[in-house]
Amino acid sequence: MIFGMRIKNILFILFGSAIFGFGLVHFNMQNHLAEGGFTGITLIIYQVFGLNPSYSNLLLNVPLFFIGWKYLGKTSFLYTIVGTVGLSIWLWVFEKYQLKIALGHDLMLAALFAGVFVGIGLGIIFRFGGTTGGVDIIATLAHKFWGRSMGRTMFMFDAVVITLSIIIYLDYRQAMYTLVAVFIGARVVDFMQEGAYSARGAMIISDKNTEIADKIMKEMDRGVTVLRGYGSFSKTDRDVLYCVVGKNELMRLKNAITSVDPHAFVSVSEVHDVLGEGFTLDENKNPIQR
Repeated sequence: MIFGMRIKNILFILFGSAIFGFGLVHFNMQNHLAEGGFTGITLIIYQVFGLNPSYSNLLLNVPLFFIGWKYLGKTSFLYTIVGTVGLSIWLWVFEKYQLKIALGHDLMLAALFAGVFVGIGLGIIFRFGGTTGGVDIIATLAHKFWGRSMGRTMFMFDAVVITLSIIIYLDYRQAMYTLVAVFIGARVVDFMQEGAYSARGAMIISDKNTEIADKIMKEMDRGVTVLRGYGSFSKTDRDVLYCVVGKNELMRLKNAITSVDPHAFVSVSEVHDVLGEGFTLDENKNPIQR
């Protein structure tokens, strides 16, 4: 079972690497758009020295493999190697057998397609536990040894690489559309990670929890969970209700709560990729087709 799952993950990581590589070669490289991370460094090397990014990607990552292998865990290390080597192979293939995609020198279209392809590719790689090495390994080591935030480390590294790209080979138009591509790519990665279906989660604090829970379950057919809480101000134990509903049901939920207790305290947050009965499974535990 575990072996089969690993094979599945590896295949999807390779598939994501192919999409990522296709986007880099056909939209970033052909239109002189930069990228963040180690991928961005390979594009700088390509623009300055003409070295195929497939080679520079491996050359930059191999030293990090030796440094970071014992800190990543066996499975993460395996998936990182698959993602990095897979990306290098696909970059070599697409560089050797390039398609000429006619965008009419429209950098906006190029940035859009670059962001979408890179975002989908990276999103698939991340969703199945892989990375493309580089800054991911550096961020892991920085967190391990110095307690630095991984997200902040990656952001700072990306910012430095893109700034260098602007200084070295981008004109102002290419720089502007690079930022557009990076923004779109980041949003697509988030979408791939979090799922297409979003919902709303509500935390409810009231003196009429039982009545509110009954009304939600009867009128909206939604489950309610009772959490044991403690009021720091009142110094008393209090139950807190938690309920997840579709975003189109939020007003019904608010009305149901306020009809029972107009003074109830309600906190609503966005929820991504909801799994389970009422969302991905019906009452008979069968998958819901969307």
